[in-house]
Amino acid sequence: MRDIEAPRAHADSSFLWSDARLLGFGPMDETHKEFYEVALRLLTCEAGTALAAVRDFEAHAVDHFSQEEEWMRSSKFPPADCHREEHAAVLKSAREVRQALESGAGNEALARDFAIHLLQWFPGHADYLDSALAAWMSKHRYGGQPVVLRRKQGAPD
Repeated sequence: MRDIEAPRAHADSSFLWSDARLLGFGPMDETHKEFYEVALRLLTCEAGTALAAVRDFEAHAVDHFSQEEEWMRSSKFPPADCHREEHAAVLKSAREVRQALESGAGNEALARDFAIHLLQWFPGHADYLDSALAAWMSKHRYGGQPVVLRRKQGAPD
């Protein structure tokens, strides 16, 4: 369920953070920026850094999703179930990739493939589920809709 008044991030297909991904709720935007940082380290890992990159991503995801789920719980956010289900699926995948690497059944290619899937999944998750939560939290904390100021990047002069 999407709040029709929720802001829409004009997501692009880049694997890098940009202002286009801002949702207007500062604590969430900062966490999302960190998501891109740890996912990029996962995407660019090598054999010797793959397991650490997966562990770092998993730790980030646990904190990130716990924070959002606490906001949903404490503010009585109505459409929380679908949101929590997506979080649980990502955590399950992160655990499976970490376990494969720990057991020697996986390598850096598995970690990179996981990163690609995460970076393809996340813009849709943020545009639909997180943007509704950002709007909800802004309304509850500040009494209104989020305001998002984005730098115009790559536009002709």
